[in-house]
Amino acid sequence: MKRDLALVKQNQRSVKAFCKTRRVCAGEREIKNTGKGSAQGPSRRLGIGSGGPRLQGDDPRHRRDPLGDSTGVLDSADILDSVIKIGRKITFMFCFQCQETTGNIGCTVIGACGKSIETENLQDHLIVVLKGIAIYGDKLRELGIPDRDNDEFIVHALFSTITNTNWDNAYFATTIQEGLRRRDRIGSKFLHAYKEKHGHDFHGILPELATWTADDLARATEKNRNVSVLATENEDINALRELLTFGLKGIASYADHAAMLGFEKEAIFDFIIEALASTTKELTFDEMVSLVMAAGETAVATMALLDEANTATFGNPEITEVNMGVGKNPGILISGHDLDDMGELLKQTEGTGIDVYTHGEMLPAHYYPGFKKYDHLVGNYGGSWWHQNKEFESFNGPILLTSNCLVPLKRNDTYLDRLFTTNAVGYEGARHIADPPAGSAKDFSPLIARARTCPPPIEIETGTIVGGFAHNQVIALADKVVEAVKSGAIRRFVVMAGCDGRHSARGYYTEVAQNLPKDTVILTAGCAKFRYNKLDLGDIGGIPRVLDAGQCNDSYSLAMIARKLEETLGVKDINELPISYDIAWYEQKAVAVLLALLSLGVKDIRLGPTLPAFLSPNVTRLLMEKFRIKPIGTVQDDIDAMMKGE
Repeated sequence: MKRDLALVKQNQRSVKAFCKTRRVCAGEREIKNTGKGSAQGPSRRLGIGSGGPRLQGDDPRHRRDPLGDSTGVLDSADILDSVIKIGRKITFMFCFQCQETTGNIGCTVIGACGKSIETENLQDHLIVVLKGIAIYGDKLRELGIPDRDNDEFIVHALFSTITNTNWDNAYFATTIQEGLRRRDRIGSKFLHAYKEKHGHDFHGILPELATWTADDLARATEKNRNVSVLATENEDINALRELLTFGLKGIASYADHAAMLGFEKEAIFDFIIEALASTTKELTFDEMVSLVMAAGETAVATMALLDEANTATFGNPEITEVNMGVGKNPGILISGHDLDDMGELLKQTEGTGIDVYTHGEMLPAHYYPGFKKYDHLVGNYGGSWWHQNKEFESFNGPILLTSNCLVPLKRNDTYLDRLFTTNAVGYEGARHIADPPAGSAKDFSPLIARARTCPPPIEIETGTIVGGFAHNQVIALADKVVEAVKSGAIRRFVVMAGCDGRHSARGYYTEVAQNLPKDTVILTAGCAKFRYNKLDLGDIGGIPRVLDAGQCNDSYSLAMIARKLEETLGVKDINELPISYDIAWYEQKAVAVLLALLSLGVKDIRLGPTLPAFLSPNVTRLLMEKFRIKPIGTVQDDIDAMMKGE
């Protein structure tokens, strides 16, 4: 542990040295309502002038910069142009939200993912705007007036900032502009509600994030770019704020998927707003830890909601053999996580002579009964997300990205005109399938038309893989599983859920799978499975040694399986079960899953291939001491320790 903390401290010293020259702290501004707009109603804008906020007329040019310079409000094209121009002058960025961040410290010139300085700055600005909306939403909640107008906007916008989701700068510029409008409207609503309740204007203090505008984006870029990442002087509070924010991104993505199927819970939206607003407050270390743990509880609730949405709509996953080969018809490849899009695409392609293939995290769609009626759902093509440049190229047909993970095209890739995005995904040059009007279905006819012009996919592998071991299916086999445990046929389960990635260090997970004793069973979910789900690891009395529950959000299933075993085996603590956790993380959905496991009381989690760069030494120490989280070590040492329950 001392060695691990020493490495963390070394990384943090590098971060702090970088921050010293870049940090601009988020200030606070005393807010005084002039009262001039008190009778104008909530449709008026909240304008920010040198004397504080006031309700102004509908002309956007009345709005003023927080610093007091009167300027016109920028539209999305102006925002984008300003960021690009300032990006030529600013030669730094700072992003450390994913596992592959440079040197396990942070990306400062270009993202390891390929993200540009301009895109990173736009994403930083969007998070600032969302926090501004949340500040007013939180204050309205304190007044007993929950605001539901911005729920879906916030979760969708948060989702778009997840690693490898949206690369379209124009999208971020437009969303920032819309976010500022929404912040002004909810700010006006708060001021009127406050006066109505208390009988006088609001004279309190608001963080500058609640009043920031894009009137002078060049100055705003310098002034605000570090607010969401490095502005906090206290490195422990900063680490907890970022841990919370990244967890919220994961929660938002799962909430967004559930909402697509018509399933929402106000409590989830309320927590996201409260937690976003909390990152602008001066909270103590313990208060921030409590919020992080509450985020874990909300992550569990959100994954449970998504599980309910998926199973109520498409049925409970069941044991399924999935074809890895190809047919002779043209095909459409669907990647990402959104099962609603999967269902609609299958409906619209039925009877067209076009086959549909899954890719990456869409593989588990094959496990749902609701999709098995479609004969033209032929199989799964390829592996995890980071192989997509080669696999999208050889597929020959159109590709639909419904969520993360999308990586930039390489110089010699030729599939841009076959690439389609939808939902929170965007890529400059790709065609975007927009959300339909309420009550209508998305129009996938452009993909169908493009597929008709394409040759069939090139075969890259053959055979089948087996999955569909979500909680309902495993619980149906509970007697068989419990008997195998009691007889000693199954000595231990190893949860190897999470993400795959490019780093060679991830070969560790393949080696662990290959070298685990033959009386162990791997429980998996997420694209980490592609490191070992095509290996021939055999079975134990007919129970496959790799049980795939599904997508990353189906880590919820693994938790429910553990709860069922806890009940059936009569143990009092989830950590007394013969289950070890060897988790691979990459992006912010995995952060939400980790927080969910911690909130359920799971301890002794191995997390790799590296610990998150955004954790400070003290926060790392807390996780190690309270939850016994540990970094991965050597394959054999870790296997030996896990078999001892360590």
